[in-house]
Amino acid sequence: MIKKISALCLTLSISLYASIDKHELDQLKVGALVVKDLKTRHILYSKDGEKRVSPASLTKVMTALLAIQSGKMNHTVTITREMTKVEPTIAGYKRGDIVLMSDLVKAAMIKSDNDAAKAIAITVGGDEEHFIEMMNAKSRQIGMNHTHFSNPCGYDGDDHYSSPNDLLKMTEYAIKNPTFNTISNLNNHSYYALNKGKLKLFTAYTHNRLLNRYQYAVGVKTGFTNKAGACLIARAKKDGHDCLIVMMNAKVDRWKTAKVIFEQALNS
Repeated sequence: MIKKISALCLTLSISLYASIDKHELDQLKVGALVVKDLKTRHILYSKDGEKRVSPASLTKVMTALLAIQSGKMNHTVTITREMTKVEPTIAGYKRGDIVLMSDLVKAAMIKSDNDAAKAIAITVGGDEEHFIEMMNAKSRQIGMNHTHFSNPCGYDGDDHYSSPNDLLKMTEYAIKNPTFNTISNLNNHSYYALNKGKLKLFTAYTHNRLLNRYQYAVGVKTGFTNKAGACLIARAKKDGHDCLIVMMNAKVDRWKTAKVIFEQALNS
């Protein structure tokens, strides 16, 4: 009886707050999907929200957030050999490069550069192990009870996991920060590193095609690994509406699918 009442309440909330085509979304070839109306605080759609998933580079939302909260965004970081021992997506820093922390955060968020994420971790945490402890402490603080991080980049591993609902909580917490919002909505960012008196130019271009194709998109992060598949946390705002999507292991076009969902949610 309680389950029937809960199901009825969910159906009513969906019909009241957004015109989401649940049947259409049920047919999507995605590992998990959660859609939330941030204005009403209602979950508009959920498929396997508690499923354990590999978060891939969606992990970098937490990495960037801790860097922003560290108060070190205007500090310089000298790249060490350890910071460059990453793969596959990299900015291509060399040992001795001096980079602003704020540029590392943008590189990690926009282009998903793993050397930037590792440099953040070692600098903010003192070492990577302590930074990972910080990541897990923050996740517990904001109620991510089905998450454990083991690296700042998003590499697959048995002890590196989350759930769509937890990733939603993480993002809702992160977007309260204006600096995070500005960075996650950037299409590109050019910056310099200094090494031996010479400046080297780097440019990070976004992987988030929604930022180029959908006028209401306002971030936040893409991800991909062989285990996680194609992943996306996306947000769009229009005429007072504000919608957040977490999509995991998509076997469909992430960008077209997200746009369809946003059009339903934002135009209701």
